[in-house]
Amino acid sequence: QVQLVESGGGLVQAGGSLRLSCAASGRAFGGAMGWFRQAPGKEREFVAAISWTFGITHYADSVKGRFTISRDNVRNMVYLQMNSLKPEDTAVYYCAAAQRLAPTADEYEYWGQGTQVTVSS
Repeated sequence: QVQLVESGGGLVQAGGSLRLSCAASGRAFGGAMGWFRQAPGKEREFVAAISWTFGITHYADSVKGRFTISRDNVRNMVYLQMNSLKPEDTAVYYCAAAQRLAPTADEYEYWGQGTQVTVSS
């Protein structure tokens, strides 16, 4: 089993920044980590992903140039730096673990409980 715990969400004004963290624990998992988000009444959507070994990244078009995903292999942490936030970024953000780098939720086996991000206009 892999346990994932997100932190760092909160309320921020449009144009501001937040950094989300995801702590991974449990059995060794050498695939990839992703961030997803779900706004009220909407489907869960892919935000960004990173491979554990080589740090290869992939972003949704809606966040390219504003969000940065990174990982710390020693601490088993994954981060999502979010800059230039917009009200439409408001959602619950989840981190998830997969066997390989992928932009689709069904590739991810383990999920955190989520952290709320609210961007006010």
